[in-house]
Amino acid sequence: MSQAVGNKIEMPLGVVVRKTPGVTRWVKWNWSAVAVLPGAAPARWVTLRREGEAVEYHAATLPLTLWASDTEAYLANLSDHSPSIYVVMRDEGDEGAPLTMLLLTASPYEGQDYADNGEDIVEKVPMPEGLVAWVRDFALAHHEHETFVKRRRDRERIDLLQDGKGDARIRQDSDVYRAPGRGLS
Repeated sequence: MSQAVGNKIEMPLGVVVRKTPGVTRWVKWNWSAVAVLPGAAPARWVTLRREGEAVEYHAATLPLTLWASDTEAYLANLSDHSPSIYVVMRDEGDEGAPLTMLLLTASPYEGQDYADNGEDIVEKVPMPEGLVAWVRDFALAHHEHETFVKRRRDRERIDLLQDGKGDARIRQDSDVYRAPGRGLS
């Protein structure tokens, strides 16, 4: 089910996407990721359930990759009230696949990075309890606490010398703080 290689581990997760009717005349359908299926087999937009006009699909199966270098982010996610998987999708699909599934991550920092670019749709989906335990075990096994080291200031005072010339890299013949000349029309 999961595969460990060096400083990373992977598990396939199926993404469940719900299609509901849009609430405005400009948007015909509303798409949202609602669940993940740990250890799911490969799938491409397989219908799971229909309730009236609402339809749930097993849209895709993607690997969830956990990296040893990102354990701080995973622990931050696990400390949240509801630990989540972030599903990154893009609205560039065709008729067979209305959305393109890009990535699954357990890192809230990586999810935020994708949300900031403005091109991707990032949905926060609750983690099943077994997946929470799997992520926690990995994070605790690989986490290395970094102690905070306060930076020391240089002892040299560079603010004591004021020659009135401004930035030394810019050639300036006169005082940058001078009053403007009166002879300008």
